[in-house]
Amino acid sequence: MDKLWPSAAAVLEGIVTDGMLLAIGGFGLCGIPEALILALRDSGVRDLTVASNNAGVDGWGLGLLLESRQIRKMISSYVGENAEFERQFLQGELEVEFVPQGTLAERMRAGGAGIPGFYTRTGVGTIVAEGKEHKEFDGTTYILERGLRADLALVKAWKADLHGNLVFRRTARNFNPLAATCGKVTVAEAEIIVAPGELDPDEIHTPGIFVQRIVHNPSPEKRIERKTTRMI
Repeated sequence: MDKLWPSAAAVLEGIVTDGMLLAIGGFGLCGIPEALILALRDSGVRDLTVASNNAGVDGWGLGLLLESRQIRKMISSYVGENAEFERQFLQGELEVEFVPQGTLAERMRAGGAGIPGFYTRTGVGTIVAEGKEHKEFDGTTYILERGLRADLALVKAWKADLHGNLVFRRTARNFNPLAATCGKVTVAEAEIIVAPGELDPDEIHTPGIFVQRIVHNPSPEKRIERKTTRMI
């Protein structure tokens, strides 16, 4: 039941391969699994499809995997902070599937719950709806979206116990619990590791049944995505 691995590189050994579909937690630079992304870059795997709210920024987060040309396709809802993403997309070097933010969250949740698809009004009448099944309920048109089931999920927790139970901190929770459930294999990095029984069951956000491996990252590099100052 001890799911702790000695390093980020070791925790990915044997479970990362070319062509994988990954679900990665985080929102901007908040709650991203920094150590796991670095280890994924260093593993050298390529041709990846990554489902994540956004693609990091230039020089950090998923932006590192874009710079190393390891990502073939992004499934995202917002990509506005990454110049390299823009360049690759406009040059036809990167495939992009834009997904409304709530729909992306629900696709992950549905995949983790074993739900293959769901209907939503979001995107009806836009390019998001092109090629998708339309169905009318009570006089309103909805489109069919597929649940997302990833080969591997990488998430960032604040606390974890050795059984893989996870606690996220404030806004760093964001997409992490959803990504954690939709992975066939889920790996979590955590700032604090405690013994089983030390977490209050009521504070656990993701039960350990969803998590196969964990790694300790006690001193993550928390960068600021955009600093705004104002003269008073």
